[in-house]
Amino acid sequence: MTDGTPHDLLEWMRQLQVDMALHYKQIRKRSREDPGTAGDQGESDWATLLSEWLPPTLQVVTKGRIIGPDNTVSPQVDVLVLKDIYPTGMLNRKLYLSSGVAAAFECKTTLRSPHIAEAVKTAGKIKQLSQRRDGSPYSELHAPIIYGLLTHSHSWVRDKSQPEQAVTNKLLEADRQFVTHPRECLDLLCVADLGMWASWKSTFYPPSQFASLAGYGEHGAAVSKYVAFTGLENSQRVHFTPIGSLLAYLSRRLAWEIPSLRQIADYYYKVSLTGGGTIHKRTWTSSIYSDPVRHRVERDQMTPAGLGVWDEWSNHFF
Repeated sequence: MTDGTPHDLLEWMRQLQVDMALHYKQIRKRSREDPGTAGDQGESDWATLLSEWLPPTLQVVTKGRIIGPDNTVSPQVDVLVLKDIYPTGMLNRKLYLSSGVAAAFECKTTLRSPHIAEAVKTAGKIKQLSQRRDGSPYSELHAPIIYGLLTHSHSWVRDKSQPEQAVTNKLLEADRQFVTHPRECLDLLCVADLGMWASWKSTFYPPSQFASLAGYGEHGAAVSKYVAFTGLENSQRVHFTPIGSLLAYLSRRLAWEIPSLRQIADYYYKVSLTGGGTIHKRTWTSSIYSDPVRHRVERDQMTPAGLGVWDEWSNHFF
């Protein structure tokens, strides 16, 4: 705000953060005697948060598998966000039609290192349920279903353990090991009391920026990025919340596929709900595109860069 007072929305996010921390404490207290119920409570926390903060046209359900047009079925996921077009007659079935699923999430109460690699591998399986799209950089770099990992807290609690860096390192390592195309990236990883890691795609950079990289030649390339939004950023130590960052990023990603959400997504962006982050890049040759898109990208026939541009030929997709 112009007088330096934090926007009320940032304060509401901080209250959500406090509530989630309290729930985590309660879950941990009972987890040893009844781990199954503790896990269910964790999933319920995230499902409730999403149902209360995403538009009411999107229905949030728990526990199910996603079925593709070819009858391929995904591993079980904990929380699903369904599009407003989803048939009501199918809501009580635990096999959800892939074309009606906007987002899916795996939930953990305490994040551990193996969970990150498993989530990245599952992301690839989820993305493969949808037929690969072509015709624009956005369509070819993104699968229709957003997939992420949501956790209350983490296991890096020893002195000098640097949990933010540990999560970043494990995510980048798993990405290099399991992701063979930008569309397969894990879209987001949120640790409610630590930070939010989000996938972000760029479709083209001027050739001069890649002149020194072998394999890129005179043409541009695609870039996939993981942006680590954490309280380590000096400018946001006080007002940043991983949950606020999650809701802002998720709203913007959903808005690419559901245009009616773009006004609220823009609002979150204008009040800096996402926060600032540290970028970690992975470059790809232009061969990842279909021939028609690749030829146009290589000729630099792109619209101007800008996060506010809702255009499938923009330079950046967030």
